[in-house]
Amino acid sequence: MDFNVKKLASDAGVFFTRAVQFTGEKFGQVEKTELDAHFENLLSRADSTKNWTEKIFRQTEVLLQPNPSARIEEFLYEKLDRTVPSRPNNGELLGHYMQDAAKDFGPGTPYGSTLIKVGDCERRLGGAQREFLQTSAISFLAPLRNFLEGDWRTISKERRLLENRRLDLDSSKARLKKAKLAESKASQSKNVCLPCDVIRMCVSLPLSCCPAAFQLWSEEVDKAAHELRVAQTEFDRQAEVTRLLLEGISSTHVNHLRCLHEFVEAQTAYYKQCYLHMQDLQKELGRFPNAFAGNPGLSMASGGSSPQGNATLPQDAASAVETDTLKIEEVQAPATGTRKAKVLYDYDAADTSELSLLADELITVYTVPGMDSDWLVGERGNQKGRVPVTYLELLS
Repeated sequence: MDFNVKKLASDAGVFFTRAVQFTGEKFGQVEKTELDAHFENLLSRADSTKNWTEKIFRQTEVLLQPNPSARIEEFLYEKLDRTVPSRPNNGELLGHYMQDAAKDFGPGTPYGSTLIKVGDCERRLGGAQREFLQTSAISFLAPLRNFLEGDWRTISKERRLLENRRLDLDSSKARLKKAKLAESKASQSKNVCLPCDVIRMCVSLPLSCCPAAFQLWSEEVDKAAHELRVAQTEFDRQAEVTRLLLEGISSTHVNHLRCLHEFVEAQTAYYKQCYLHMQDLQKELGRFPNAFAGNPGLSMASGGSSPQGNATLPQDAASAVETDTLKIEEVQAPATGTRKAKVLYDYDAADTSELSLLADELITVYTVPGMDSDWLVGERGNQKGRVPVTYLELLS
């Protein structure tokens, strides 16, 4: 117990000395040991690295998980060292709803069959997103978090310790300076010869006024010089440790650069996969027969009697049916009305009446009487065939 009390008193004294030194520095009343320019640059670079890494980390979390409630939930599970329960994401949930709706509307209907195909694509997009989030969390977010919660905390701890060692060093310098000043004053009266009883009376006088005080201040100077040497050694040792940690920031940049490349690769793979899924879906939908051609006739029939299976189709619907039997090789380009079109995506012809397309190529397109509005006739040199409008960008 006695040891603890002494240690507590010693720590309190050190804290008070540092506080006095720190306050004096703020008011410009005492000298302060300045770090060299290289060390200051290392400190500035480390602070900048920490600040920007923290901002990038937080914003990447928002990008990958825009829902703040979900981020808080993941944070709590992580702190409790428990696994986050698996839940379907928005894409997977949308796909599930579409497929359930198709079962209710009838998978054999045009709307129902389209819902099934789109819903399946949305579920695949949701799965690709889930894989992207997991890859990004491991390859990019985890290294940034490890730096902020591991390396940076160690650097901050050593920097605080270095600051304390610097305050101790400057306090030792100030103490030695005061001791030397008092010794100098006492040396001016050291040759004065006084009786012993007078010397004993000097205890109640200022030490600088007593001839016997010279010896006391000499001892105080030696003690202060010894404390200064110890403080200087501890400061130099701590400065070297902190310098090595700060120089390690270069290695941190290299590591984060590698993680950034992996994050970009994960994004590229994710968006490429999404593009391929949507391209496949667009091809499937582009090959569907036009379900809208007969709708105007059906809606017109609803005004009177219900439509019958042998009812006469409107002229537009009849023309659309005739398109299936249209012979492409007999179609001639009109004198006017042809346009240039840029192909947006690759397209593989389903049969001999269609024309295969390559992305970014230019073709000549036009329409003919009786052709479905979702299709045009395309020509490329001596080749000719039907092409889906959704794969083209018509140029003026």
